[in-house]
Amino acid sequence: MQLSQYTKEFKYNWQLAAPVMLGMLGHTFVSFVDNIMVGQLGTAQLAAVSLGNSFMFIAMSLGIGFSTAITPIIAESDAANDFKNGKSAFKNGLFLCTVIGVLLFLLVFLAKPLMYLMQQPEEVVTLAIPYLDLVAVSLIPLVVFQAFKQFSDGLSMTKFPMYATLLGNVINIVLNYMLIFGKFGMPEMGIVGAAYGTLVSRLIMVWYLWYLLKGREKSKAYVTNIKFFILDKLMLRKLLDLGAPSAMQMFFEVAIFTAAIWLSGLLGKNPQAANQIALNLSSMTFMVATGLSVAAMIRVGNQKGLKAYHELRRIAFSLFLMGTLMATVFALFFFAFHAYLPKIYVDFDDVKNLADNTEVVSIASNLLIAAAIFQISDSIQVLVLGALRGLQDVKIPTLITFISYWLIGFPVSWYFGKADQLGSFGIWTGLLAGLTTAAILLYIRFNYLTKRLILSNNKS
Repeated sequence: MQLSQYTKEFKYNWQLAAPVMLGMLGHTFVSFVDNIMVGQLGTAQLAAVSLGNSFMFIAMSLGIGFSTAITPIIAESDAANDFKNGKSAFKNGLFLCTVIGVLLFLLVFLAKPLMYLMQQPEEVVTLAIPYLDLVAVSLIPLVVFQAFKQFSDGLSMTKFPMYATLLGNVINIVLNYMLIFGKFGMPEMGIVGAAYGTLVSRLIMVWYLWYLLKGREKSKAYVTNIKFFILDKLMLRKLLDLGAPSAMQMFFEVAIFTAAIWLSGLLGKNPQAANQIALNLSSMTFMVATGLSVAAMIRVGNQKGLKAYHELRRIAFSLFLMGTLMATVFALFFFAFHAYLPKIYVDFDDVKNLADNTEVVSIASNLLIAAAIFQISDSIQVLVLGALRGLQDVKIPTLITFISYWLIGFPVSWYFGKADQLGSFGIWTGLLAGLTTAAILLYIRFNYLTKRLILSNNKS
């Protein structure tokens, strides 16, 4: 097949993926601004936000991962013009996401004492606990927002979650500035101010996305007259069957990056702060790949609904190619600017903390080289996972992610991440090993499944 058969899909892929990317980048940009603002307070405060968010990332991975079950069912129902099935998927998905949001809040709230058992720097734990109290509450509106977002994505209406996210980001940044530093007559609350900004912005995001969807003809009937407690057991089971493995896939990946935060904490507050900088920068490029992954889930789900398996495979490969090209550009960018990007996060005019800040920048610069290397494998694995979710194939990919990250990646991070080995760079070597393994195995799975679908369709 000629290259143009794939590249001609780039325009529509971009139209679907760009709003998702911007919305996801918006989330990450807020974290970027938070880190820069908090970084001005000192490396201990930056490490505390990193430690607190490590608990949040694990909980968010479960909530967001579960919510992705809504998108392929909505996409398939939309292509088949089956409104009843689509409405059922959304309503039952919204119910489950609300319950999961409450459970995740309780889980994080009750898990705080673990910080003292993890041998993290004591001053970092003391700062992190009040921050985590508030941010944990914001899990409830975040997971509810994800239910609306995944539904909207499933209808190929990817712009509306982006608008809601951008509004939430603006509110978050303004509130952070006011509450962290005590501007415009507000109390100076330090990192607790950042937590208040996060909570308020997430509540507003839920309301605004619902308001946008209610005003559109295509989505209005879905998001109004919701009989919240009249549930369909078969749809609940289908969502759980799809959502639970998807949640575990995301959990296994996010958990290894979270483990990197904890392992960095064993090396001290400066390696932990450096890890947060590199993680924040690399997560921005990951959000671009995630946008393409959502496009893959939608487009593959549509083609599955139409039973057009040749087209399904061609479109998926166009997305894989597009993601690889973009990841290559990001890899070159990180290589070129690895020494300069971390300097954005610290204040070199702060004479008192100059030695700490210099060490943080030096460590983070090295970590960005590792981040540059794993750009391509990270992009491929998340794109292929999106395509597999579009096929509603989730159980084998869950096993693949567990093997890749926890039987291969984590042991490498644990062994080489010790102070007498490679330190912080060794931790990120394990991330590279896990992501590369996942990319290869998931691609093999997708290739096998799509060939089998085409073959069985030809026989019938």
